[in-house]
Amino acid sequence: MRGAQSLLIRAQLGGEGGKVITVNGRAAWALDQLHKAGDRGLTPVSHPAPRWSHYVWLLRAEGVVIETVDEPHAGAFAGTHARYILRTPVVVLERSGATAPPPAPLPAGAPLEYRRGA
Repeated sequence: MRGAQSLLIRAQLGGEGGKVITVNGRAAWALDQLHKAGDRGLTPVSHPAPRWSHYVWLLRAEGVVIETVDEPHAGAFAGTHARYILRTPVVVLERSGATAPPPAPLPAGAPLEYRRGA
């Protein structure tokens, strides 16, 4: 069930006459982020969220074409990560609810602030 503050997007895929979809919650947030990113796409590293692969899966089930490109990364946990690129033209017809993205992650080594009773 959709919460009162959940983001909801109604969008048309593929231009005039294309399929109209309605997505909410994190799937709507993911569609919004992919749409804003354009041809450069985005990664879970640049746009942290708990389950990017699931949001992409949900959008693909609605008919949204999203390319996945594996990219290497170095560091203590070297490996690969995905870059997701929206390939379906999307026209946002309606947007309602919360529009704020999740907070940005803290830089490595930054002190954490704890509040009692928050």
